[in-house]
Amino acid sequence: MTDPLEKGAEELDWFYVPNVPFLLNGQTRRSYVMWREFIAPLIVLEFVSGDGSEERDKTPLKGKFWIYEQVIRPAFYGIYEASKASLEVYHLIEGQYQVLPANERGHYPIVALGVELGLWQGKYQNVELPWLRWWDLQGNLLLSGDERAEQESQRAEQESQRAEQEFQRADRLAAQLRRRGAACR
Repeated sequence: MTDPLEKGAEELDWFYVPNVPFLLNGQTRRSYVMWREFIAPLIVLEFVSGDGSEERDKTPLKGKFWIYEQVIRPAFYGIYEASKASLEVYHLIEGQYQVLPANERGHYPIVALGVELGLWQGKYQNVELPWLRWWDLQGNLLLSGDERAEQESQRAEQESQRAEQEFQRADRLAAQLRRRGAACR
């Protein structure tokens, strides 16, 4: 048994903790330690590396699922298995995790964050996988920083091409007017 019990799940794969200040003791925060700060994550995601039994272990006082449900108590707990392209999301209701059903898009609404979590099949950082991705509550994919930068770069390139086309059109029009002016003399 670990002491404190929260340390039984101290290597969370991904988590989000709302309302944690950027500064800690006047210094820029470099880490977050729940058993020192006593603010539970809103959501924890575990990425399965074995057969998934560790992430689903409900053994009292030591099983990861049990520690999340009974000790750490994030409102949402997700288990992602890339090898099976599967995602399970649990919602803490009255002290027990209940399976959160997927919506009509196959996403799991995390209303407190205004997002949905789901799987997206595609290439990211040159790896083709079913990736965990976020959508807004209307089902619009939220872009990563790299995707936003690429989209902005494409938009800027298109704008530059449009400006160049307008310049060429104006140049052709000026040339036509000069020719007509020369013909009228």
